[in-house]
Amino acid sequence: MANQYPFFEASGSPRELGQQHGEQAAKQIAGYLEFLAASLKLSRGQLRSRALRFQPLFEKLCPDLLEEAAGLADGAKLELADALVAQMRGELAQVDDGGCTTFAIGPRGTATGGTFVGQTSDNPPELESFGYVLRLRPTNKPAVLMWTFGGMLGYHGINEHGVSHFANALGGGPAWKFALSHYPLKRLILEQHSLRGVLQLMREFPVCSNGNYMLAAAVGHVENVPHETSAILDVELTSDGPFVPELQERFLVHSNHYLCSEHACDANFRLSLSDSFPRLNRMRALIDEKFGSITLADVQRFLADHDGHPVSICRHSHEGPEGPMLGPSGKTVAAMIAEPEQRRLHVTLGNPCENPFVTYSL
Repeated sequence: MANQYPFFEASGSPRELGQQHGEQAAKQIAGYLEFLAASLKLSRGQLRSRALRFQPLFEKLCPDLLEEAAGLADGAKLELADALVAQMRGELAQVDDGGCTTFAIGPRGTATGGTFVGQTSDNPPELESFGYVLRLRPTNKPAVLMWTFGGMLGYHGINEHGVSHFANALGGGPAWKFALSHYPLKRLILEQHSLRGVLQLMREFPVCSNGNYMLAAAVGHVENVPHETSAILDVELTSDGPFVPELQERFLVHSNHYLCSEHACDANFRLSLSDSFPRLNRMRALIDEKFGSITLADVQRFLADHDGHPVSICRHSHEGPEGPMLGPSGKTVAAMIAEPEQRRLHVTLGNPCENPFVTYSL
C-alpha cells in the first residue's frame, strides 16, 4: 500500500540475515548512502574511508553485526565499507540531526493493564524514502521487529521477549569520543531478555555521542529470569556512560533536552531544540489526563497532537531558522507504538495525522 512502509523479512545466520536484508532493501540502502554523502558534504570515498576506521571496534564489540554487515553489502551489491557507513550515519562527520518525542506508560496507566511505549521520529523528510519495517529471525537469538532505514541493522523496535526501545537525540552533553555509534547498540538491546540486561549492556558498550533511550519490557515473562521491578525505564546514554533521570512513578516522557541532574543545565539547553520543552510538557499533560484508562487509540491521538504546530509532537516541515539539531524541513517521518506484552509494533508512514498506524506482530 502507498500509505505504509515496505515490509521485509530475513532469517538465519548473521551472514544470511544481512544478505536477505540487503537484497530486499537495495534501493533504500543506495538512496540513503547518496543522501548521507550529500547531507554530510563528503564523497562516497571519504565516507568509506572514515567508516573503515571503526571496523576494529565492530570486530571487538559486535562481531556478529560485522558479519551481518558483510552480508548486507553482498545482498545490496556494495562494498563492506558502504555497509559500515550506514551503521555510523552522521557520526562520520560528528553531527547529529533529529528531534523525536518518546514516552512509556506502564500497566497502571492503561485500560488493559498492558504497556505502551513509542515515539515520533522527527528527521529530514528524505528518510521516508529510505525507511521500512524489518522482521528478523536470527539463529539462536531473539526474533526482532523494528522500523529502520537505509540498511541500518539496529533501530527502534521490539523483540520476542517484549524488550522494546525507542530514542531521542540530546542537545549538548559530554564530548564526542572515538567509539561506536548508537545503532549497533540498538540492535544488541534487542538481543536482551530484560531491562537488567539492557542496563548492563549500556554500562559495557562505549558510544561516541549522546542519546536518550526509552525502554520497556513485558514484566516477568521469561523463565529463569527474575521479574522486572518496573516495566518502563528511561536512560540518557552519553559518551561518559549511562545516566538515569529521576523517575516519574506514573509514566515517562522525553524529548531532546537532558533531564538527569548531571547534564540538565543552561549550557546544554541552549544546544537543544527550543520546542523540546513544550513538547515534553504537552505529552506529559496528554498522558496525565487519561492516566489509568489509556487505550491504543488514545496513544495514537497523542502522537498526532498539533499543539504548538508546526513544531508540535506531530512535527511538520515549515519555513524558519535552522535549529541546533534539526532544520525547518524536519518532520515526523514515522510514529511508532510498541505493546511489549502483545509483541506488537504499530507504525505510520510519515505524520500520524495523515496516514494510519499499521500493525506488525512477532
